Amino acid sequence: MSAVRTFPSGVHPHDEKSWTAGKAVQTILPKAGSEMVFPMSQHIGAPCEPLVAVGDKVLLGQKIGDSEKFVTSPVHSSVSGAVTAIRKAETPSGTSCQAVVIENDGQDQGVKPKDDKLQSLPDKAEILRRIREAGVVGLGGAGFPTHIKLSPPPEKKIDTLIVNAAECEPYLTTDHRVMLEMPDRMISGFKIILSLFPGAKGYIAIEINKPEAIEKITKLVEKESNIEVVSLKTKYPQGAEKQLIYACTHREVPSGGLPADIGCLVDNVDTVVAIQRAVLKERPLIRRIITVSGGAAANPGNYKVRIGMKYSDMMEAIGGFKSDPYKLISGGPMMGVALFTLDIPVIKTSSSLLCFTEEEGKLPEERNCIRCGKCVDHCPMRLMPLDLNQYVIHNEMDSFVANHGLDCIECGTCSYVCPAKRYLAQSIRTARKEMLARRK
Repeated sequence: MSAVRTFPSGVHPHDEKSWTAGKAVQTILPKAGSEMVFPMSQHIGAPCEPLVAVGDKVLLGQKIGDSEKFVTSPVHSSVSGAVTAIRKAETPSGTSCQAVVIENDGQDQGVKPKDDKLQSLPDKAEILRRIREAGVVGLGGAGFPTHIKLSPPPEKKIDTLIVNAAECEPYLTTDHRVMLEMPDRMISGFKIILSLFPGAKGYIAIEINKPEAIEKITKLVEKESNIEVVSLKTKYPQGAEKQLIYACTHREVPSGGLPADIGCLVDNVDTVVAIQRAVLKERPLIRRIITVSGGAAANPGNYKVRIGMKYSDMMEAIGGFKSDPYKLISGGPMMGVALFTLDIPVIKTSSSLLCFTEEEGKLPEERNCIRCGKCVDHCPMRLMPLDLNQYVIHNEMDSFVANHGLDCIECGTCSYVCPAKRYLAQSIRTARKEMLARRK
């Protein structure tokens, strides 16, 4: 095991992982007759078009949405049943898009998984085809189609592949549980990725607050000459792609650039497991492992949930709330999105549902900036959040862009450390969204 590595700046919030880190993944199945909602946009890129119509019968694992656009990823039904509607639906990200609604018949009729005992891996083109057809996207939050990430332009020579097992967001423990409960699948999936890039070095990067995972994975790869376990300092946002690459390689992704520009590719732990299932079994991505945590949740834990299942149905299945939640967050507390309803579906990029009491979730009132510089000192991208905030407030968007506002990774570190509790990250996130939309 290598020495502990990290990146400059950042912060170490109390991780609150003890709520669920020791709890094994439990499977939650949707009830017969329940309404399953499948948004046609669960990824970065072009939304899918429905491949089914109202009244159609569908099977578990059937493709129900796809697009001919280059950057896209198909959507599959996670149940068998009948299509009851095609309508606009809200998503956990706060957006809305067209969705296919299916009434679950409770039968789970579908194609049985294929045998994973292949004599040899398919060729590169077939591996990428299977990943694409399975609808695999980045499960660390971004949702970028994985088959595209694994197909960089020929001039981008990839020599470093990283499994992102940092899981630095407070409360979240699903990646931790995957490493403890499915380590063989993860390593098998990583070997598939490595087969696409002969000669590349593989790193599995794990924060040291997960010692059992480090010990288990290290033992399983000790005979693999091209895979190394990297121990990371427990720090936020250690799992951000650019920071993780620096910690593992000391390479820096250039402003406006991508990891492939410096020979690196990064995939999340559960994405690698999804790749294993897609390539060896040709199984589509139809489930997510969700951390449910916080003081208002009756039964905090890690739950395997079918994509399309509503959060409200999931919470009912696991015992609901022990007190009325003051705030509900999809994702982690640093980068997640506050929800106004649970009548929305679990999607591919869902990672957790945090159920906060008022004590846990109430934000202090925003006060005037005192120019202390803490946001600058702790920014992992070496930006000036206090200045970017002022550019947004005064609608000086040219200055926002000129001062690298688009390089912000929206990690929330600036807001976390600000003694005046300025809404720094929120304002910068809004501005980035606006400016990136203008560029399309």
